[in-house]
Amino acid sequence: MDKQTFWKLIETARAQAEPDQVAERAAELLAQYPASETAAAQQVLWDLLAESYRAPLWAAAYLINGGCSDDGFDYFRGWLLTQGEAVFTAALADPDSLADHPPVRAAAAGEEGEDLEDEDALSIAWTAYASATGRELPADSFTIGYPPLDPSWDFDFDDTAELAPRLPRLSALFA
Repeated sequence: MDKQTFWKLIETARAQAEPDQVAERAAELLAQYPASETAAAQQVLWDLLAESYRAPLWAAAYLINGGCSDDGFDYFRGWLLTQGEAVFTAALADPDSLADHPPVRAAAAGEEGEDLEDEDALSIAWTAYASATGRELPADSFTIGYPPLDPSWDFDFDDTAELAPRLPRLSALFA
């Protein structure tokens, strides 16, 4: 399993499922792969989560969800994965680009009614592997490592004077 195959899996799941069921559908599709590929998908997922472990994205999640704990940031990044590669990549390059994403705009307008999070996305491979094999994903099939957060973003995300210039569109949207 490589990133390109993983993203194709997510896109197929997005095409076949309601927005809140993408992770579940992705797990169903992944369960059809050989067990070794299913297990390898967990490393790809963790690599993407590590790639997205960035303070500016955490600040965006904080604005969008009205706060964001450590777990909440994991779940937000899970949700971001289920939005597909284009949205994910754009958000990493510029978290403020999420101001153009329809679910974020709907959340800002009060249409969503809940945080943009998807805890199930973090366990797509676990769920698929258990479904296909009846066993837990082998612990040695992945490693987890997060980079340090950018110290220039080490401030209280409630400080609008500090945050608004850094994420102007999201700040305006959620003002």
